[in-house]
Amino acid sequence: MKNSLILVRGDSIIAVGRVGQLKIPESARLVDARGLVLAPGFIDTHSHSDRGLDSDPGAKTQVSQGITTIAVGQDGGSEFPVGEFLEKLPRSPAALNVLTFVGHATVRSKVMGEDTSRPATKTEIDQMKSLVDQAMKEGAFGLSSGLEYETGKPATTEEVISLAQVAGRHGGIYISHIRDEADKTLEALAEAIHIGRAGYLPVQISHIKLGTVAVWGKANAAIALINKARQRGQDVTADCYPYDAWNSTIRVLIPSGRHDDPTEVRRGLDDVGGAGNITIVSCKAHPDYEFQTLEAITQKEGISSVELYMKIVRDGGAGIVCRSMKESDIRIFYQQPWVMVSSDGGIGSLHPRGAGTYPRVLGRFVREFHWLTLPEAIRKMTSLPAARLKLQRRGLIRTGFKADIVLFDPLSVIDRASFQQPQLISEGVKSVFVSGVEVWRDGTTTGNRPGIAIRNY
Repeated sequence: MKNSLILVRGDSIIAVGRVGQLKIPESARLVDARGLVLAPGFIDTHSHSDRGLDSDPGAKTQVSQGITTIAVGQDGGSEFPVGEFLEKLPRSPAALNVLTFVGHATVRSKVMGEDTSRPATKTEIDQMKSLVDQAMKEGAFGLSSGLEYETGKPATTEEVISLAQVAGRHGGIYISHIRDEADKTLEALAEAIHIGRAGYLPVQISHIKLGTVAVWGKANAAIALINKARQRGQDVTADCYPYDAWNSTIRVLIPSGRHDDPTEVRRGLDDVGGAGNITIVSCKAHPDYEFQTLEAITQKEGISSVELYMKIVRDGGAGIVCRSMKESDIRIFYQQPWVMVSSDGGIGSLHPRGAGTYPRVLGRFVREFHWLTLPEAIRKMTSLPAARLKLQRRGLIRTGFKADIVLFDPLSVIDRASFQQPQLISEGVKSVFVSGVEVWRDGTTTGNRPGIAIRNY
């Protein structure tokens, strides 16, 4: 709406109208937004910034993108007890709002200790259910899982359903890093949908992707699977980050877990297009490997990529960025009305998604590539995630809603973070308000920390 005027008092929007229609109080501070887009603050449904808020409560790489609310406790890992985590936030507030899920792997470890490499017993599942119930009563927004990771992988579908049912009874959702994002992606999507159906709760597919050669080009098949469930009346949505590379541990390259089997390792490396697509971003045992591809390291050390992989795993593992997705699949996912934007990044992230996701969508996918219209992109960052999370009075510019607001220049907004410099701040986001308080202005944080802990009740 051109020539619009938004009045904010305290933490809320008190009026929305046109210039000349609304009376402006004499004491009001005026923010000139000529030439800018005013949008609701962006809501990141998949954030890992819970790991960095203590060191950077100003959340510079997040608020500089326009993010005002983050959902943490992802991929099966969360703070626990949830109540203590949420109670701590007001004592050491952040610049943005925080909500959390309870992690499946977290409660699994609480009950099973280090003995998680097997299915849980009925008694153990009952104990996990009690912990999920506690977390939901304390304000968790649902159950997260990371079934591709070592703690979650041995869990049966029935185990996860039992916990999901508890979250569902409290109005929560099931948000999942599915069991396989490679050759068996479609089967893993079907499992997540089944868990939601049997658990009687909505499903959110985390960072939907097709991460190996075998499934490149199968975005339409994945979409058809989800649309079929939606047509049956099931509530299934997904989020997606705008990069063709993922960031995880090197061990996820071998889904079978047979890290000392040369045949399995060769298959795993080939599945992602070869050693040249895999970059080491963190490695305690071999810091000199960092920001080099496996292919480059093998040439320097005179060993095969299979031998190098086994050496790294044997020496404690590494964090990697793996370029193994197709831009054409990413485009198809983003063009689905039920797919929202998320970062899957956090404070100090070694992947540029932590600092660049939202400006990248606005600058590249909207302005340069024309994959999305500007209103469509904003919806995927605001009202769609707000509806997914059932957030009250957030996600829209509307009278009575919280004054979480971002102002950006649609002609210049762009990401600058790269795989070589993953924490470079984006450009074009001029001002960000959380609950009516400015937290970002003209390229710098303001020092204000108005963020609150949001509970699911």
